Amino acid sequence: MTLPAAVTLLAALAGDPAGAAAAQIDSALPAAVAAPRAQQQDPASVPPAPVDVAAPQTADPAQPATPAPADTPMPSAVPTEIVVTGRGKPPKSDPLQAINAQTFAVVQAVDSAVIAPIAYGYRSVLPKPVKDGLHNALINLTEPIVFVNDVLQLKIGRAFKTLGRFVINSTVGVGGLFDVAKRKPFNVPYHVNGFAYTMGYWGIKPGPFLFVPLLGPTTVRDLIGRTLDLALLPGVVGKPFNDPVYAIGSGALKSIDERLERDDLLTVIKDDCPDPYAAERTWYLEKRQAVIEGLHGQPYDVMAKLPACLTEGLKKRADARAALLPAGAQQPAPGGDLTPRP
Repeated sequence: MTLPAAVTLLAALAGDPAGAAAAQIDSALPAAVAAPRAQQQDPASVPPAPVDVAAPQTADPAQPATPAPADTPMPSAVPTEIVVTGRGKPPKSDPLQAINAQTFAVVQAVDSAVIAPIAYGYRSVLPKPVKDGLHNALINLTEPIVFVNDVLQLKIGRAFKTLGRFVINSTVGVGGLFDVAKRKPFNVPYHVNGFAYTMGYWGIKPGPFLFVPLLGPTTVRDLIGRTLDLALLPGVVGKPFNDPVYAIGSGALKSIDERLERDDLLTVIKDDCPDPYAAERTWYLEKRQAVIEGLHGQPYDVMAKLPACLTEGLKKRADARAALLPAGAQQPAPGGDLTPRP
């Protein structure tokens, strides 16, 4: 016979039914939750119980006590899973958000599986002088587009600088392989321009945001401007720019070049931002608007408009690049080279 059973029997024989019932309840409860009885036990020898179990007022000694139910775990105040919620109502600038976000997800998957490995292979195989030369040549081919739009914006002085850059780099720079014009004694840096910027300069609104395969982020206005940019050289100059083989080859090379140029940005968007689609949309729209405001001579702090995940992530990567530069070299600006080109 166990000790709790013996206590129960002795209490019953002594004519103490309440004591017998209390003994049965104590034997059924776990030690961690048994309520101490101050009249019979030393409080210093019994640890405090987390659950206060009240003894019944009356009990039948012939009927065994019902064991107390097991503890039910309380729900944690801190969620153990990340719950992904919808973006809610689309902003006015992005009425096709649902379709655009799906397209963005597909493009991101293709980029991770195909585009990025090709771009990284291109970067690792070709020597840096070759990559820089091809990059400069691609930039030089956009100078006629920049010149035309400088004129359309009535910025004649700027247009002559663009024309001078194109002539210098196409001759002294060996077909644009070397950007001689940005160095001394010329000191004429490159600036972006295109038909979309011209339309924005003259007050045409961007229209709905779009995310288009192969082109990426754009708007209705910018899509029209991009089409005009691509048609300028083939329509005005002709060969080789209207040759499909040339168009496909130069387009593929430009896509790889821009993918490498924006590698930091795309990495930050994918790894650091909770909503990569919204972050890329904000980056594109704000950078475009910054150029248009600059054409009007208005200051525009684009970094203040971007989400914190972008500004902080780009700053970290700019600092990391700066640490690798020799002393006295020009420090990279976070996001400074990420303005969409024509």
